[in-house]
Formats: sequence, C-alpha cells, structure tokens
Amino acid sequence: MKHALVTGGSRGIGRAVSVKLASMGYNVIVNYVSNEAQAEATIKLIEEAGGTGELLKFDVSNLEQTVAAITGWQAAHKGEYIEVLVNNAGIRKDNILPLMPSEDWYKVLGIGLNAFYNVTQPLIQPMLRKKFGRVINMASLSGLKGLPGQTNYSAAKGGIIAATKALAQEVGKRGVTVNAIAPGFIKTDMVEGLNEEELVAQIPAGRFGNPEEVAALVGFLASKDASYITGEVISINGGLYS
Repeated sequence: MKHALVTGGSRGIGRAVSVKLASMGYNVIVNYVSNEAQAEATIKLIEEAGGTGELLKFDVSNLEQTVAAITGWQAAHKGEYIEVLVNNAGIRKDNILPLMPSEDWYKVLGIGLNAFYNVTQPLIQPMLRKKFGRVINMASLSGLKGLPGQTNYSAAKGGIIAATKALAQEVGKRGVTVNAIAPGFIKTDMVEGLNEEELVAQIPAGRFGNPEEVAALVGFLASKDASYITGEVISINGGLYS
C-alpha cells in the first residue's frame, strides 16, 4: 500500500489534496490538530471517492508531538513508509508589523515554517532509503511577492521556498523530489475577511482559484511523471504575479 501524509488536511486545500491523492491510489494520512469533525468529513469524502484514509492528530508546530505521532505510525506499519508528504498546514494572523503581537509572529512562523522541519526531517530518511519520495510544500504568493499586513506569513512562506530549493539539492540523487506550490487567492477559509471583489479586479483570470485546481498540481508533482522536476516553485494564481 502506498501512503501519503497531508498536514492540515481537514479543510480547504488540504482536503482537496487528500481526496486527489486518494484517487491516485494512496492511503492518505490526514493530519489535524483540533477540528476532528472536519477531519472525519475529509475521510468520508476520501471513502466516497473509493479511496482509503486515516486520521493522525498532532500539532505540526510542536516537535515532540510531531515526532511521537510519526514514529508511532511508523512502528505500526513495519516495512512501509510515507512516500508523499504535503506540508500544507498554515495559518494567517494578519497585521502590520508595528502593531503585531509577538505571539502572532511566532504562531504563524511555528505552523508555517518550523513545522517544515518537524514533519519533513523524520519522513525524509525512509524516502532516501527507499530511493523514492515526494515532498510538496505549500508556499504562497505572499512568500514570493510579500504582502502588506502579512510580514509574518510572508516570512514563513518565503522560508519554505528557500528550504525547498536547498533540500531539493540535498536529496535529488536519491530519487526524492522537493517542490513548492505558491497559490494566489483560493476559495478557502484562508481568504475570509479579504475584499474578493477588489482583488478579483486585479487577477487576469477574473476569479479566485478553487482548491481542486491546486490539488491537481499536487497530484502531478506526486506522480512519477514529475520525476525530473525538483527545487521548483510553481505559482497558481490566475496570472496575478509571476
């Protein structure tokens, strides 16, 4: 059985990615931290699509919790490994930096950047031993362009982009690819509170994207067809920024 882990898989892009990977034959491990009902709803969608999935609860920003959850899964699945990792978990705590509380800075960096190390480090080693793996990191337009009011979020996603490029060079010879996807404005709860009408006027495609469009790109990067693509940051933003 092939296994894939999607962090923050209970809603939005993470949910769409989970369903997509399940449709490709992966047993999808859906990570969540608090909203069990939404996580279970993702599993139901996976099963309705004819796939299999399981829940794995841990806070990606907490190293001890993350390692305990992953090593526990590995101990229960001897001889198997997670060959696709989608580092999707993230939060926004928008504010201009002069007014930003320190906890909003560290919370966003903890979930958006520190979690990359916490989750990827223990999972990359089995990929290297098996000489096949896919690490797909969810970056953002904010990490490429920088957006006012999102200094913390831009810092986290910019760090993810740099880490993607570095790790890809470390593991490429062992059949492991590492890529990032930088979505623009996608219809999820992450864009709640934004002025959609005003923002759509700036997007050449004339609309916000859908989670399933991002999931389709994840599916391609996870496939063997993408074996020669690594260290890349692929934008999916309707032409807003390149």
